[in-house]
Amino acid sequence: MKLVFATNNLHKLEELQAIIGDRIKLLSLKDIGCSEEIPEEQPTLEGNAKQKSTYVFEKYGYPCFADDTGLEIEALNGEPGVYSARYAGEEKSAETNMNKVLEKLANKNNRNARFRTVISLIINGAENQFEGVVEGKILTGKKGDSGFGYDPIFQPNGFETTFAEMNITDKNKISHRGRAVEKLVKYLQTIS
Repeated sequence: MKLVFATNNLHKLEELQAIIGDRIKLLSLKDIGCSEEIPEEQPTLEGNAKQKSTYVFEKYGYPCFADDTGLEIEALNGEPGVYSARYAGEEKSAETNMNKVLEKLANKNNRNARFRTVISLIINGAENQFEGVVEGKILTGKKGDSGFGYDPIFQPNGFETTFAEMNITDKNKISHRGRAVEKLVKYLQTIS
């Protein structure tokens, strides 16, 4: 089965292909000739994921899934949330985004946070959504050089390492995206 993952982020594509395995071949936006910027104009992760998967399905006709992920920090009233990728500006710089979070939390004791991923899957015109959450905390500085996004400052509960210090296999076992994809895979197994 071929399934489009509405992303150009090769890190995400590799992470997901590793979780999904060989039964399903993931195609990127580039693989289907989609080079335009897909709109993400909704105020929620659920809305953005659905907007992206619907766009690809309607325009290109492929079964498709899209995800949206947000880092939700308790002391910042859930920020950056749906704005995680663009938190410090439209250039989507992970470094600048992390620096902004660290700056805003500089004088805060509560460093509780969670990563939340929502996946919107469209097959045969029907949409299903799957959510994955991992609880953790924001460190006072960056640790590790694997992963992407906020991984160097996020330490999941029960671990002494950040996501950026974990190998991809270990991270996928516990990550928000891994948990959402696990639900996606279970669903796909019931229909394929």
